[in-house]
Amino acid sequence: MKKLISILLSFSLLSLVLNAQPPQIAVNQLGFYPDATKQAIVAGMSAATQFSIVSQTGETVFTGQLGAVRQSKNSSIQTRIADFSDFTMRGRFKIVAGGLESPVFTISENIHYDAARAVLKGFYYQRVSMPLEERYAGRWARPAGHPDVHVLVHPSAATERRPAGTVISSPGGWYDAGDYNKYIVNSGITMATLLSAYEDFPAYFGKLSVNIPESGNGAPDILNEILYNLRWMLTMQDPYDGGVYNKLTNANFDGRVMPGVTKEPRYVVQKGTAAALNFAAVMAQAARIYKEYSDVFPKLADSCLIAAQKAWLWALQNPDMPYNQNEMNLNYEPPITTGGYGDRRFNDEWFWAANELFATTSENQYVDVIKTNFPEQYSIPTWNNSYMLGVYTLLRTGNDDMTPPNAKNRLLEMADDFVKSIEENAFAVVMGQSPRDFIWGSNSVAANQGIFLIYAYKLTQNSKYLNAALSNVNYLLGQNATGYCFVTGFGAKRVMHPHHRPSEADGIVEPVPGLLAGGPNPGMQDGCEYEFTQPETAFIDHWCSYASNEIAINWNAPAVYLLNAIEALIK
Repeated sequence: MKKLISILLSFSLLSLVLNAQPPQIAVNQLGFYPDATKQAIVAGMSAATQFSIVSQTGETVFTGQLGAVRQSKNSSIQTRIADFSDFTMRGRFKIVAGGLESPVFTISENIHYDAARAVLKGFYYQRVSMPLEERYAGRWARPAGHPDVHVLVHPSAATERRPAGTVISSPGGWYDAGDYNKYIVNSGITMATLLSAYEDFPAYFGKLSVNIPESGNGAPDILNEILYNLRWMLTMQDPYDGGVYNKLTNANFDGRVMPGVTKEPRYVVQKGTAAALNFAAVMAQAARIYKEYSDVFPKLADSCLIAAQKAWLWALQNPDMPYNQNEMNLNYEPPITTGGYGDRRFNDEWFWAANELFATTSENQYVDVIKTNFPEQYSIPTWNNSYMLGVYTLLRTGNDDMTPPNAKNRLLEMADDFVKSIEENAFAVVMGQSPRDFIWGSNSVAANQGIFLIYAYKLTQNSKYLNAALSNVNYLLGQNATGYCFVTGFGAKRVMHPHHRPSEADGIVEPVPGLLAGGPNPGMQDGCEYEFTQPETAFIDHWCSYASNEIAINWNAPAVYLLNAIEALIK
């Protein structure tokens, strides 16, 4: 028996060794602000005790001691931290330690500006029904994708006024991810995150131009880009009853082709409570923001508020209508096999939508919904758990009457746990407090953790929260177990083969820039071959890997918020 246990342990250890990443120095491949925290991670090698910073001319300009060995909680990797925060020289450098070299990085002001701008511009490349012209899209110019002016009402969505087969027009919007469909629920958290970025940093975004067709029209480009999807969302509301269709989609996913090549029928499918409340929340928030630009967008704010209120009333009449695609397909033809975004619990959507409507209208009808649905625990927002979006709005608008006395303290306690976790993290970041962080779209977890910390900073002005948020920027841009910079178009070790149909089919070597890859996902639901499979290493830069290397609008949106907030706050 002892011999068997010994053999099993040997196999287990061998598995860890074989699954380990090769030694590397992982670093934010864009670089660092001169006066901010600066760290690199010497991973997979514990013998070295010193590191050096070498300039582009080959001169050693700084030498420091590596920190103690840290064992990762999320893989077999051991690391040492190279902290060079005291080094403030501007320029281009690399870290050298024990025969390893890091990618070259820059120390300079506004170091993340280009990436921050790019992740916002990434939404332009996802536009559906318009050609992307070369003067805006560069090498990635393309014809218009799906026109969506001849969309069929699916039998699951049929009503007396709009029977099955009714043709409606629903152009515009953004392709949701690597596929060519449009989803209201996932647009919900995406739009809220982008609208909140503007609402929290209006002066910064008022000056940020990303070269899109609407640039220079008198409104900030972030609002111009949001509007392209907002106008599509408005077409997804049934004008006769105020309900909102869950998605506009093909019956099946398109193949690896450019957008608009296939001519399969497009459908709007079943209405749902989650879709109606996501829609109501977004429209209410948009109403109060676009009201500031009524000279540029006449009557838009009014239209958004009316649409929000109609969707709210529909939800009151249909408070428990989940989107269950499998059940729907048992009853209606054709079957729909694209992304479901099905949700069965709606307390979070009620809370979020009520907060947005109250913040915009001050009407007391929303107060009880807010108070009775206030979350008992905080968590990072996701498309199917939107509580924190409502909490953020309460904090932003200062509606203390509806906020429990300990609400702010609970946020700061969670933020303090984030900060403390950095001390034990093998990569000196907040991301990766446990293997549970590494889910489908794990990079959005990192970005949303950063946003949470930005709110803690805005509440307290305590720089420890800002520094912790910056640590997750470092994670996304290379200071991680894979060594990848996860934003397309950036970094020495960059994502080149995302699961993104235009990037795969356009014949251009470089993928569409400014898109955030999903990130490590030990679930590996795509069935591809992964070289490394531990929680923080389960990532492959391959088209096959939709479980780790797809892009999605709800992952790009928190990257937009986080990168631009950091640029706005760190001078």
